[in-house]
Amino acid sequence: MAIGVFDSGVGGLTVHRELVSRFPDRDFIYFADQARAPIGGKTGEQIVDLTREGCETLFDAGASVVVLACNTASAVALRRLQQTWIPAQQERYGRPVNVLGIIVPTIEAATGLPWTYEADRSAKDDKIEAIDIVGVFSTAATAMSRVFEIEIDKRREDLAVFSEPCPGLAGLIELGATSEELKVVVDEHVDALRRRIGRHPDKAILGCTHYEIVADLFAAALPAGTPVIHQPTAVADSLARYFERHPEYDLGSSSARRFLTSGQAGPQSDMVSQFWGAPLTFETA
Repeated sequence: MAIGVFDSGVGGLTVHRELVSRFPDRDFIYFADQARAPIGGKTGEQIVDLTREGCETLFDAGASVVVLACNTASAVALRRLQQTWIPAQQERYGRPVNVLGIIVPTIEAATGLPWTYEADRSAKDDKIEAIDIVGVFSTAATAMSRVFEIEIDKRREDLAVFSEPCPGLAGLIELGATSEELKVVVDEHVDALRRRIGRHPDKAILGCTHYEIVADLFAAALPAGTPVIHQPTAVADSLARYFERHPEYDLGSSSARRFLTSGQAGPQSDMVSQFWGAPLTFETA
């Protein structure tokens, strides 16, 4: 048994690396659906279908809990899979299984509040003195879902959220584009958000796990010192709390590591290897 991590490509490795660091004795299976990446521009139904199939691949390989290390899948498919699909899978596999996302931990980190908190809009005693702006850089599908705007607004009236869709950026990272090529695209999107809201955001969320690979480029494009919410850390913190509450999952204990892909098996790009810290080879799913 193992912890499964799913993404449409290599972006989820940013979350996977942090989880491996946090749970070094656990077994992990990573699945990159590279044959059909990226999914950020696909329809909602397509995203649900691809996410379900990716989870099936990981459950079949022995995963007990699958982390959707993809904001698009988490925003569009997670709730539906949890409510209408997972109950039957627990019976099918004859063991506890579940699918978890990465947006809830990110919103908790951005707001400093638990997911279950919702502001009492009837309370008028506390006057809001200032509004902080949160900039979210994401795929088009995540931006269209407005999940960050909706959920943060429920919890913090003093935070205003503006999303900047970055179509094509995840694909460039997946293809191993050079830092110079990626810098041009990142700079364009950071400046587009600045022009749209009239100033730079007070904090930023990299709402696509691929973007964590080029977090240094976002940090360089934003004003010095702008806080950036790093999803891998937030997800690892949240997952540790989840496993404390749910000891029923068998997560393995041999430190096994497997990397699967629906695309071309073999070594990954130099950029991915540099990020991972060692050469990385995927096997056929």
